[in-house]
Amino acid sequence: MNKLFLSFIFALFMGVNCIQAQKTMKIIYVYDALCGWCYGFSPVMEQFAAKHSAEAEFVVISGGMVVGERIGAIGEVAPYISWAYKEVENRTGVKFGQKFLDEVLKEGKTVFTSIPAAWALSAFKTYQPQNSVAFAARLQKGVYWDGTAPLDYQHYGKMAAEFGINAEEFVQKMQTEEIQNLANQDFNYSNQLGVQGFPAVFLEKNGQYVFFANGYMDLASLEKQFEQAILMIK
Repeated sequence: MNKLFLSFIFALFMGVNCIQAQKTMKIIYVYDALCGWCYGFSPVMEQFAAKHSAEAEFVVISGGMVVGERIGAIGEVAPYISWAYKEVENRTGVKFGQKFLDEVLKEGKTVFTSIPAAWALSAFKTYQPQNSVAFAARLQKGVYWDGTAPLDYQHYGKMAAEFGINAEEFVQKMQTEEIQNLANQDFNYSNQLGVQGFPAVFLEKNGQYVFFANGYMDLASLEKQFEQAILMIK
């Protein structure tokens, strides 16, 4: 074969691969690291992302559930967790860690704020956006299983290190103005989408948005809702 023909075959092959790799839709997952139902939903979302990652881009948005005047000691701003966690466990099958239950929840003094975790997610998306669903789940596990205080910045670095990211560099980056602005953009985006409860999932395709999941649901239900959302977009 001559060089011209080989070049043509190579170009054709690469073009086919690009077409196959092109993702035609976007899944927007709006969550909050302190949302108990998001914690219960995270295994479902991880399975859903694993199944559809080849066809859809997954974008995780921090909703800002505990910001501003809602920030405070868990025993004051979120006393309902002391009984609501049992409902989450019973319905979703996830478990809350003993350190969270025995220390954080029982003592009630840990400051609850969504802001540092939102910074961590925004920082992570600059490294590995394709793994954002998994990192969001890890952030939730950090709170509700590990029992780590949301203001413990070093723990965010340790979690990032599990994904191969330098911990010290990550902690420094998540505190920069650039990352904090990105987190604020997430909060604003959640508001623009009209999200009033977490978790919330949207399909975006051809510039059209379909809100197809809100609150906890199992994988079969999520898949059914997703199929119906696709049919709604021409």
